[in-house]
Amino acid sequence: MSVIPCEQNAELRDQIERFAEVLKTEAHKLGDHGLDEREFYNSGLFRGAIERIRGQYSATLRPKREFVQHILNHLEVAELIEGWDLSEAVERSDYWVRLPNGRNAVIALTGAMDGNNVTLFERPDIADEFIIWSISTNAAGNPRRNAWSGLHTRLSAEMIARDQHVDGVIIWDMFCGTIGRPCPKIHGEDEPRLTDVGPFQVPPPCIYMFPAIVPGGAVTKAVAQPIADVALLHAFHAAFDGRDDELNFVDFEIEIRGTDTWRRTTVSRGGVVQIESDMTPIRRG
Repeated sequence: MSVIPCEQNAELRDQIERFAEVLKTEAHKLGDHGLDEREFYNSGLFRGAIERIRGQYSATLRPKREFVQHILNHLEVAELIEGWDLSEAVERSDYWVRLPNGRNAVIALTGAMDGNNVTLFERPDIADEFIIWSISTNAAGNPRRNAWSGLHTRLSAEMIARDQHVDGVIIWDMFCGTIGRPCPKIHGEDEPRLTDVGPFQVPPPCIYMFPAIVPGGAVTKAVAQPIADVALLHAFHAAFDGRDDELNFVDFEIEIRGTDTWRRTTVSRGGVVQIESDMTPIRRG
């Protein structure tokens, strides 16, 4: 049992660790810097180059936006949504989606679930549905650790502390189903459930249904709502050949102890509890 079906490719992780070690010890042989080994590592050139590469990878939104654009266009062509718009707010990468039932949904795009950026959201007052979509450009990341860290450690605490309602979470990107992130939804089947979307070939998304309310006050427990009640998530589920037994349902329970609020997060899939936390105090940095 696991919070998310896919898992990290252990062989690729080991290869990355070996390559990183080689890079650390042999980097001085690369390029035309004209420095000997001691001068090279004392100069800060290697560390500076690594930090620059990290910054370039983390700062760009272009690959994520390209992926989202193709996915939303696919939903529109399938007439599962009426249309969509990118928010004009420079500091955000939110998407407004017009639903066939006349309602509107907002998508807050974020990176890996284990990062603090997953807590930087605000549900617009006029949003009928609010979804967080996690797209990680680190193909070698640990999806199970990241998913649980985001759902329990970060999201549940932020939602309860700030009374912020989130209808659900999608964990899905262009690396799902690749060698770095094998997907059990497409392995061992005669006809793998892969959908061609622009330059991408994607498996069904991992969808996490959240409660329709945030627990607080007299309401100490809130259970996940059905997917039929969240039109945008239902559209994702239908368009990409999702199966009902693959849907994840996230329940929250709170308990007040003195001045502290404690919460429990439970994730179920296929009618079976996959992971459940102990009662944990909310600690926000």
